[in-house]
Amino acid sequence: MSTTDAGVAAITLTEDELGSYVTHAPTRGLLTGPGLPGDSGLLTFAPLRAAGLRTLADATDGPRRLAEELRDRLVIGELLGAAGMETESILLDGGTGEITTAYLFDPTDSRPLAPSLRTLLRFAAVTEELAGLRGRFASFAGRYGTKTATEASRRLLALFEEDTDGHVPPYWKAAALIRPLALAAGPGGDSGLTLDLPVRLMDQEFGHGRVARFEEVDFPATLTHEPTRRFLRETGLPEDAVLFHLDTDVPLPTLTEYYTDERADEYPLDALPAHSDRLIRLGYLVEDNSLVVDGTTGAVLNFSEPEATLYPLNTDVSTLAFTLWLLHRERAIDADLGGELTKAYDQLATTMIQVLSTVDPTGTTGDAGWHYWTELFQDEAGGVL
Repeated sequence: MSTTDAGVAAITLTEDELGSYVTHAPTRGLLTGPGLPGDSGLLTFAPLRAAGLRTLADATDGPRRLAEELRDRLVIGELLGAAGMETESILLDGGTGEITTAYLFDPTDSRPLAPSLRTLLRFAAVTEELAGLRGRFASFAGRYGTKTATEASRRLLALFEEDTDGHVPPYWKAAALIRPLALAAGPGGDSGLTLDLPVRLMDQEFGHGRVARFEEVDFPATLTHEPTRRFLRETGLPEDAVLFHLDTDVPLPTLTEYYTDERADEYPLDALPAHSDRLIRLGYLVEDNSLVVDGTTGAVLNFSEPEATLYPLNTDVSTLAFTLWLLHRERAIDADLGGELTKAYDQLATTMIQVLSTVDPTGTTGDAGWHYWTELFQDEAGGVL
């Protein structure tokens, strides 16, 4: 095995290294010729670089009851996922060139990923072109809105369908339908917030009359962050969304006021954060979490009652609104497909987390510790997605 020089980590193998493992001629030609490129934002071939060519039977820890058709699949890489998620291995069928995935901790089944290694690399490359708005997606640079997202989605899906006879594997189907949603909102510009949401985005998604907008009398004096006040007045938030319920019955209270007036007999006030008088409670999340906005900075956090701890949630109310919209849109798309996306739930969760991280990295990076949205996205048993 060899790699190229100076930071270009392409991996090539010799004919002897491939031996009888890989008999599929196009795959042999790729691996002995141009080789595998460096890691991308979606996948890595680090296992091949570190351990060489090995079968799934050799790669699994301890004795495994592998189906006969899986034993000789070759472990060549991994799909990159969110921090804390189990890593899904990329497998090569040396006889047919087909690419599948499986978990090494339970490799009893595999899922299709691409009909060939060359197609896999092409799919990854075009998906990164979308992320960078370059190449075949360069014309989308500077364009935002739901029509733009829909157009980008159709283009990416069509590129995948060309190489799969219309039967796009779940991982790439999620990429085509979910990743372009990041284009629905543009940079905040003069608004003072991270994103500039289209005027009717929330109403179109949640329904007219189901998005609450506030008046000046609803704001406590400690909500001094003007971009947040303006967003809540003009754009608003959905009254009920996946995992979030907005407080609309009374003027928005500070966290101190809420627990003093509503929960004094249930929760010790001395467990509240020291600056709880400038934390404005917008509503509640499931599992005893309050959603609050810092009245001075506009940062959106969740307050965990059991832990009496504040955690970063979103950068501001614009990215909070986008997150709620993203969850609602994903559910609508999956419902239209008859649950096709959630059949590969873990791959969908990874895609959702990666989309959210491109729009709002708060809390989604690996060093941020526990994060509400990313934890809930991964909760397959809870059926959040």
